Amino acid sequence: MQQQKNSLSIPAAIVIAGFLVAVGIYMSKPTAPAGQNKIVPTPSVKIKPISKDDHILGNPDAPVVIVEFSDTECPYCKSFQTTMQTIINTYGKDGKVAWVYRHFPLDSIHPKTRKEAEATECANELGGNTVFWKYIDEIFTITTSNNTLDAAKLPVVAKDVGLNVTKFNTCLASGKYADLVESQFQDGIAAGAEGTPYNVMVLKTKMSADTEQALLDYTTPKGLSPYVILSESKKEIVLTGALPIEIMKAILDIVLK
Repeated sequence: MQQQKNSLSIPAAIVIAGFLVAVGIYMSKPTAPAGQNKIVPTPSVKIKPISKDDHILGNPDAPVVIVEFSDTECPYCKSFQTTMQTIINTYGKDGKVAWVYRHFPLDSIHPKTRKEAEATECANELGGNTVFWKYIDEIFTITTSNNTLDAAKLPVVAKDVGLNVTKFNTCLASGKYADLVESQFQDGIAAGAEGTPYNVMVLKTKMSADTEQALLDYTTPKGLSPYVILSESKKEIVLTGALPIEIMKAILDIVLK
């Protein structure tokens, strides 16, 4: 029942994310509600702990790990993939930021995406974590989004990233990773996801009062508080929607200072 309820709200969340990208939420004119002077904290974020079983780019022990819940047929995830690649190229090389990819298939509007998610897991089984990321990147490169990718392209991508196509097809046909994809979807629901991309910035240590105030000073004038939410534990920052690279960098610079 809860999954059905969240699925019904997913299209609205996608529209909101698209609106953010379209109008440029980083514009300088203040948009925060009159009298707003704080970021209302969200209850504790119930997210599965990061482990060796996750798909990670960067140092797993980085002070900031961004856990992204994503859908390979989501156009905003497609654009955000480039944003996160830039983030890792900028902050990951120094071990400051790592990126974890988890599946959040939006079944009500992208019924093809679950099988695509399973395909990425087969790529991981046959080629390891590096090939998983190559496969994800290629899927986002070739899809025009919104449930348009031809399933016949999945083994073609497997071949392109150097996998044995016969073994890949056997893995994909088995459905052996369907439960894993569903478990990550449920993890996203528990963490508060209703649409994609949905990110939880997990901090190694609790943010200081100065850091919290700096985030407040940045987000409130920008009108970002509905999309940048602090957890009560002060160890997670929820980021909803395909936030532009300028916003992501600004938040990271505050947190890592």
